[in-house]
Amino acid sequence: MSTFEYLAVGFSQALQWHNILFCFFGVFIGTAVGVLPGIGPSSGTALLIPITATLTGMLNPADAATSAIIMLSGVFYGAMYGGSTTSVLINTPGESASVVTCLDGYQMAKKGRAGPALAIAAIGSFIAGLFALVMLAILARPLAEVALKFGPAEYFSLVVLGLAAISGLAGKSIPKALIMMVFGLLLSTIGIDSVSGSERFVFGAFVLYSGIDFITIAVGMFALGEVFKSILDKDHGTQDFPKIGRVLPTRDDMKKSFMPIVRGSVLGFFTGILPGAGATLSSFLSYTLEKKISKHPEEFGQGAIEGVAGPESANNAAAGGALIPLLALGIPSSATTSVLMGAFMMYNVAPGPLLFDKHPKVAWGVIASMFIGNVMLLILNMPLVKIFAKLVEVPAKILLPIIVAICIFGIYAVQGNTFNLALMLGFGILGYFLVANDYPAAPLVLGRILGPMLENNLRRALTGSNGDYSIFVTRPVSAALLFAAILWIAIPIFLKKRKKNLPLGV
Repeated sequence: MSTFEYLAVGFSQALQWHNILFCFFGVFIGTAVGVLPGIGPSSGTALLIPITATLTGMLNPADAATSAIIMLSGVFYGAMYGGSTTSVLINTPGESASVVTCLDGYQMAKKGRAGPALAIAAIGSFIAGLFALVMLAILARPLAEVALKFGPAEYFSLVVLGLAAISGLAGKSIPKALIMMVFGLLLSTIGIDSVSGSERFVFGAFVLYSGIDFITIAVGMFALGEVFKSILDKDHGTQDFPKIGRVLPTRDDMKKSFMPIVRGSVLGFFTGILPGAGATLSSFLSYTLEKKISKHPEEFGQGAIEGVAGPESANNAAAGGALIPLLALGIPSSATTSVLMGAFMMYNVAPGPLLFDKHPKVAWGVIASMFIGNVMLLILNMPLVKIFAKLVEVPAKILLPIIVAICIFGIYAVQGNTFNLALMLGFGILGYFLVANDYPAAPLVLGRILGPMLENNLRRALTGSNGDYSIFVTRPVSAALLFAAILWIAIPIFLKKRKKNLPLGV
């Protein structure tokens, strides 16, 4: 059978009435999970596994596995879209991949353009989802084999390139962005060392053994930081936001967003294939790429629609790409796909090279359901854009307490202790003072997210080479990635000094 014949088999499974219902339930819950700060797709998927077991108990075992994975996959890519809603409206990332969306999405909302921002996020997510579906169906096995050839040295260099790309989020000063990035990397070392099992920087505090969760930092610095700014800077009058005008994107918006959506879809899909890279890395790589090639980079961070279209497309395409190593090789590439792998095993379906031969209905049914799920997300969310956009007209005296309540609920629901609430408050205060002095918050959050991946792959590579650091430059792919990272930082500095003919300072 050809790929398209297998895909037809998948659609025959996905279009059964109960699977359509499970798919809708998954994307609906996924959207809600993405909106709530702190829950995230991995936590939401894990929480739903017992529910899927109950709901699918009335089906025969073969159909139960397909239905359960369809619903859990819907939670995965539904959360990718849902995270953009609060990022745009209240500067609160629903999950890590939506951190970058705050930078321009929230500025668009402040200018009365929340509607176009949310609409472009939905359209970009839909197009990226369709692209990921086609690529997943055609290239699953070949691309998984390529990703498998990436060793620890290549992953370390890839993260270094990602961290270098953080300089694209610098705002007015690259050195300040790099300072914040290093601060984020330092925060990522707090907790139990995963290799030796020893304590690091916990000072005897049991609650720090698992480290400081990125969502505590992100919600504190982005959401509470904005609340403190509104209160302390008296930025909460009746004119806090202009009235909502046009809800749907204009022709000019679509023209500006088209190529960022295309580039974000391609970049996100191929980044999602790489284990550990995931939607977060792809979203901010997309953002920095769009800023680098833009004719008006000064507009980024001020409400550029390209800064919403690219990252939102990238993180949704990455969700599809992340399924390739899981389905074809049995290798989970992220926390969420690890949970999905557990769901596969619970139904006695082993993901890997034999999945497409032994359980074709499950494999192709899940792939086909992605198309149905993305159509559902578009139909579900486009009519809600106007309702969501109207939220920015809520008076600050009502909106600010709601933001604080969402933050507290999201953090406490996941962490389950008051210590993280105190940390969130501390990072909110820190975020206010840092941003007030032009220190960007995004590099700190992304440094915390990528720090463990950087450290683990560094140590794995050095273990394999008996401490020989030359492994990072003798392996061609690793050397090319490191060279690209150096150029990424050096070229803008060189061009800036040449243009101004002044010493570069902070």
